Amino acid sequence: MKNFNQMLKQAQALQQKMMDVQKEMEDKTVEATSGGGMVTAIVNGKQRVVELKIEKQIIDPNEIEMLQDLIVAAVNKGLEEAQNMVAEAVNQVTGNLNLPKIF
Repeated sequence: MKNFNQMLKQAQALQQKMMDVQKEMEDKTVEATSGGGMVTAIVNGKQRVVELKIEKQIIDPNEIEMLQDLIVAAVNKGLEEAQNMVAEAVNQVTGNLNLPKIF
């Protein structure tokens, strides 16, 4: 029974650390660009696009599809980088245990 109580305390400590990581990730962001920096997406650790920057010189009404592609590319790259940031933070807390994704 003593081992069970110790395991329970460890699990509770890990749960608290994971909650702390989740809160911390809300404030951390990554920045991803496409089109040589013409489009920039800033994404937080909760997988939310918090800012999108588009350089004026890339805006051409005759090339709207290209702009759309650059936006999608920047956002997708930002989301991927944010996922990697979160995974790295979680791995530091869990010691690389194979736990299911929480984000």
